[in-house]
Amino acid sequence: MASKKNASSKSFGGILAVIAVVGVAVIGYVVSRPAKVITLDPTLPQMAAKGILRGDSTAPVEVVEFADFECPGCGQFATVTEPDVVTRLIATGEISFRFVDLPLDMHRNAPAAHNAAHCANEQGKFWEMHDMIFLNQDRWNTQRTRTPKKVLEELARGVGLDMKAWNECYDSERMLPQIAANRAEATRLRVNSTPTFIIGGQVIPDVLTYDEFRQYVTAAKIAKMANESAATGKPVTSPTAGKTP
Repeated sequence: MASKKNASSKSFGGILAVIAVVGVAVIGYVVSRPAKVITLDPTLPQMAAKGILRGDSTAPVEVVEFADFECPGCGQFATVTEPDVVTRLIATGEISFRFVDLPLDMHRNAPAAHNAAHCANEQGKFWEMHDMIFLNQDRWNTQRTRTPKKVLEELARGVGLDMKAWNECYDSERMLPQIAANRAEATRLRVNSTPTFIIGGQVIPDVLTYDEFRQYVTAAKIAKMANESAATGKPVTSPTAGKTP
C-alpha cells in the first residue's frame, strides 16, 4: 500500500515538474518574443508619390520636405522652425508645404510613426498628429521602446481621433504602400538624408533656421518672377516689397 502511495506521489511530482518546465518555457517565449515591427516591404504595390500638402496649392512657391519622424534633425525643424514657417509663410499664402515620407532603415520605429500619421490623415488630422509625433519623439523612438504603438495610440487619442477607425487603419497597414511610394520618390531624386528640402528646384539636405528657410524661399520667388518676366516682357518686382520678414 505504501509503495503505491510512493509511486503515486512520484508520478504526481513528475507531472508538476513537467508543468513547471512548460510554464517557464511559455513565460520565456512571451518575454523574449519580438514585438511586432511595421516594415516597408519592397514588394508593396506601386503607387504615385504625393505626400501631404499644407497651405494653398496655388501659392507662388511649393516647399517639399523629405522627412523621417524618428530623425532628430527633422524633430528639431518641426518643433523649432516650422511653427514660424506655418504662421509667417504658409498662413500668409507665400508658400505651400509638402511633407513626403522618407523613413530611414536605421530607424526601426519610423514606419510605425508614418503609418500612425497617415491614419490620422484619413480623419483630416495629419498635421495635428505630425506635430504631436515630433513633440513626443523621445517617448516612442527606437531607443525608447519596442512597442511604439502604445505611445502613438495615446497621441492619436490626444488629437481627438476616432480611435476605432484609427486602430483599424493602423493595424491594417493599408497606408504602407503610399509611404513606400513616397520613399521611392526620394530614391528617384537621390535624396538619402533627412530632413531634405526642395525649394524652387534647389535641394537642401540640412536642418534650416527660419531665417535660412526664408532666404531660400525669397530666392525661389525672385527666380520664378525673373522667368515670368523673361516670358512676358514685364519688369520684375521684389517679392519682399511691402512684406514684414
